[in-house]
Amino acid sequence: MRKLFLWVVLLLSFSARAQNTLHLVVKDDESKQSLVGATAYIPVLKIGAVSDTSGRITIKNIPAGKYDVKISMVSYMAQEKTFTFPLKTADQNIEVFLEPMSGELAEVVIQTNRTGRNRSDIPTRIEALPPEELDEKGTMRPGDIRMLLGEITGVHVQNTSPVSGMASFRIQGLDSRYTQLLQDGLPMYDGFSGGLSLVQVSPLNLKQVEIIKGSASTLYGGGAIAGLVNLISKTPSKKPELSFLINQNTAKGTDASGFYSKQWKNVGTTIFSSYNYNGAFDAGNTGFSAIPKTNRFMVNPKLFWKMGSKDSLWLGVNVMHEDRLGGDIQVIAGNTDSQHQYFEHNISDRLSSQLSYTHQLDSASQLNFKNTVGYFNRSINQPQFSFKGAQVSSYTEANYVRNGKYASWVAGADIWTDKLTPQNGSVNLGYSRNTCGVFAQNTFKPAKWFAVESGLRLDGNTPSPAAPSNGVFLLPRVNTLFTLDEHWSSRIGGGLGYKMPDIFNDDAEEQGYRYLQPLNVGAIKAEHSAGVNADVNYKGAVGHAFLQVNQLVFLTKVNDPLVLQHNAFVNAPGYLTSKGAETNVKLLMDELGIYLGYTYTDVQRHFNGLTSAQTLTPKHQLNADVTYEIENCFRAGVEGFYTSSQLLGDGTTGRGYWTFGLLVQKMWKHFDIFINAENLTDQRQSKWGQIYTGPTSSPIFKDIYAPLDGAVVNAGIRIKVL
Repeated sequence: MRKLFLWVVLLLSFSARAQNTLHLVVKDDESKQSLVGATAYIPVLKIGAVSDTSGRITIKNIPAGKYDVKISMVSYMAQEKTFTFPLKTADQNIEVFLEPMSGELAEVVIQTNRTGRNRSDIPTRIEALPPEELDEKGTMRPGDIRMLLGEITGVHVQNTSPVSGMASFRIQGLDSRYTQLLQDGLPMYDGFSGGLSLVQVSPLNLKQVEIIKGSASTLYGGGAIAGLVNLISKTPSKKPELSFLINQNTAKGTDASGFYSKQWKNVGTTIFSSYNYNGAFDAGNTGFSAIPKTNRFMVNPKLFWKMGSKDSLWLGVNVMHEDRLGGDIQVIAGNTDSQHQYFEHNISDRLSSQLSYTHQLDSASQLNFKNTVGYFNRSINQPQFSFKGAQVSSYTEANYVRNGKYASWVAGADIWTDKLTPQNGSVNLGYSRNTCGVFAQNTFKPAKWFAVESGLRLDGNTPSPAAPSNGVFLLPRVNTLFTLDEHWSSRIGGGLGYKMPDIFNDDAEEQGYRYLQPLNVGAIKAEHSAGVNADVNYKGAVGHAFLQVNQLVFLTKVNDPLVLQHNAFVNAPGYLTSKGAETNVKLLMDELGIYLGYTYTDVQRHFNGLTSAQTLTPKHQLNADVTYEIENCFRAGVEGFYTSSQLLGDGTTGRGYWTFGLLVQKMWKHFDIFINAENLTDQRQSKWGQIYTGPTSSPIFKDIYAPLDGAVVNAGIRIKVL
């Protein structure tokens, strides 16, 4: 009898413990829409559940007692609520509203495709670096965007001068001339002015960077064969901002910048200014500058004006002056003799205006007008050689945008002008080029699981290149998006592109424009291309972590590529192919983030029936990044990069190498302090052999494929007055 009584007591006790059930309905705090895939978890009991299609979460078998319940979802701020069981009202549906994140996991609104859609809804594959990542990279190298772009899979930064610090970037192994660099959607770094763009743009004035890999010709012209990079500047908000940054590094470099922004009722402004100085630095005691002596000043004010409820305007001015002197350390110091004569001296001035006007026709459509006019003056001086030229360029575009329930349209026309005039009796490398284009793009989403973006562009160029194009190009492009479920999606697309012949490319920069022959555009064919790419994406929760995986494959063919032969650019007898794959893996666990990226690139020349590998193109690149961050409080990260061996121009092979970096940053309300170390293991090409041949008075430099500046540590402070 006693045993029976005990069994009854235990059974009743178990029933009491098992009868408690929690019913939640999780919704978006802004849209009030139910959220699918949200998680509720009771840490003490190690039990939880995921919301269904109506946002409902049911957790059963909860013992009596008081428990903390954590409700979370990717791209939303997690909440923690406390419940006492049994609840006062059984089976009650308790609503929980989650606030969308503004950080790394938040939905990113894309500007490059003009429709203002979220990145996850766009058939064109567009990568975006958010403000948090730009903030991190800005403390690593405040003076330029080389590091920012060099850490992106599929992008390779290539030194174009061994002594002057100049560099270009290649997307998917293709020369930098096949990539467009835009500032707020405007082409400000084309032609002659593009040679210094990578080292003259600061990341501190940017709020987002958007990258398209592969043909992007519909909206931005034929030059975007390999892709484009759109640098999007900060805009004012109602909360004013006034901040200053001071940075010092062990390679004799100093950076100072200031930023102010404020939005009043109808008028706003941003003002960015910076000064960058570097002393000549020879890390490997080669006798030549791994980092040149540099003085640069920049100021970029902008005015934003809301003219009523339908019209808005912003205009800006960019002013920059730079003096960059590299070469023999003795010559830079002012000591010259028969053995110490070599130098490379670049003096450049950049002045440009930007204007953007929008008129809202109704809630779904708008008219846009934008324009930039640029003046760029650069002198290049070497022993017994000097070239000086002034470039005047402009870009004007008018477009119409309509966003409907199932379809969006962008249609418009643009005019490019570009003229370079040699000065002071310099060799005649001048040119004049005009391009008129019309374009249309449609994004159609007939179902939740499928969307297609198609575009067509027609360009006319003068002066005309050689037949068959005669300056007229028709460029179609199609991209599709398949959304299989909340975890899996895929993009497949491709298009045509072209590049008008000019001499301003990596080969010309590496040669310093010395001995180059003028280009006869009418006797040379335009380069034209066809490219395709496809990717597969996965995102979802893995336990308490969030996992993102992207796998991309690509193929681009460039016909009649320009090559340098006997100091003249000519069409190669054949074509160029670039194929490969990119893998990106991101794992986020509360404050910890782990990122892995791998790029495989195979670029081959098919000339005269023979196949050979493209020089200075590593087949394998690997980057890894582990970051621990407490928002607005603390950040620490360690990163590593591997670059495989690569073929050099003299037929030899440059060795593969690893580099490692470390960043620690502490944030308070009104100031941050940071310390960063790059290339901790001091990997330098000068450690593995001579970087030049011949006498020091007239050196012949080898291809530069690895760092020359060695280990560099920088530290600084950012003061946030407002």
